[in-house]
Amino acid sequence: MTTDSSLSRGASGAEAMNTTAETGSAGAGVSPQTASPVTPTSFSPIPPTAPTPVGSVPPVMPVTSPMVAVRGLTKYFGSMCAVAQLNLDIPRGSMYGFVGPNGAGKTTTLSMVTGLLKPDAGQVWVSDLDVWAEPRLVKAKIGTLPDRLRLFDRLSGQELLTYTGLLRGMDRATIAQRSKDLLDALGLADDARKTVADYSAGMTKKIGLACAVLHAPDLLVLDEPFEAIDPVSARSIAEILGGFVSDGGTVILSSHVMDTVQRLCDHVAIIAHGQLLAAGRVDEVAAGVDLETRFIQMVGGGQVHEELTWLRPSSV
Repeated sequence: MTTDSSLSRGASGAEAMNTTAETGSAGAGVSPQTASPVTPTSFSPIPPTAPTPVGSVPPVMPVTSPMVAVRGLTKYFGSMCAVAQLNLDIPRGSMYGFVGPNGAGKTTTLSMVTGLLKPDAGQVWVSDLDVWAEPRLVKAKIGTLPDRLRLFDRLSGQELLTYTGLLRGMDRATIAQRSKDLLDALGLADDARKTVADYSAGMTKKIGLACAVLHAPDLLVLDEPFEAIDPVSARSIAEILGGFVSDGGTVILSSHVMDTVQRLCDHVAIIAHGQLLAAGRVDEVAAGVDLETRFIQMVGGGQVHEELTWLRPSSV
C-alpha cells in the first residue's frame, strides 16, 4: 500500500465526526440491582475498584499512561448487569485481543470505550483523554469497526470513503490518495464504483475497515474484523494491522476464533458475565496450554450433554 507523510498517526482532521458522543444510557432512570454473575469456581474475576459515577471527578490516571485505561466501568440494561466494574489497561503499540463467550459483555465494553455507549459508572481514558470529557478529541484518535456494521450502503465504495473522509475533516486530495491505497490493499479496487448494498458480507467488512483506518487513527477498535473474510483477504488485513502496530498504533481486536487471537495478538483479556477473568500477555494468560483450551477452562465449557439420538440420518 502506497504511503505518504500524511498517513502517520495523528494526521487526521481535528473536526472528526461526533454523531454519537452524547448517546444516552440505556439504563437511565433505573435503579440498578446488585449483579450476581456466575463464574467458574476455580477462577475469580480480577478485583475491581469502586466505580466512579459518570461526570464526577475522575480518579488519577495511571502513571504508565496506557493507550486505553478503564476504571470501574459498569453498564446496566434494566436490572441486568452487562459489565461489572471492569478495570483494564491496554498498552500503547499492542495488538490486544478481547475475548469472551456470547453475551459476555465484549461489544458493550468496546462501545463504551469508543464513546458509542454511555456507562452507568466508571471512567475511560484514550491516550490520556477522558472519553466523556473530551469526546471530539478522543473520536479523532479512534477508528472503529463495530459489530453489526451499518453503512450508507446506497453509496459506492469510493463514495463512502470520500464521505467518511469529509466527515473527518480531511482534504479531498488526501482522501483520494488514501482511498486508492486502501481499495488496492483490500482487493476492492475493481468494485470501487459498485454500490455497497451489492457487496458481499466479506466485502462490506473490508470497506468498513477501510473507513475505520482512513484518517490514520492512533487506536483501532475492531469487533470481529475477520468474520466472513476469505483467507487471502484475511492475510492482507493481518499484514495491514501488523504494520500499523509496528509503527506505534494500537489495536483492540475482539474475536471468537482463539487461534486468530493467539497468532496475531501479544496481549489478551478474557471476559465472562461482564467481569474480567484474566488479562496480560498471551503466553501468560495461556499458562502453558493453547489459548482456546485456557479460554474453555476459565469460562466453563466442554460439558457432556445427552446425545441427540434423533439427530441421525434415516436408515434406508
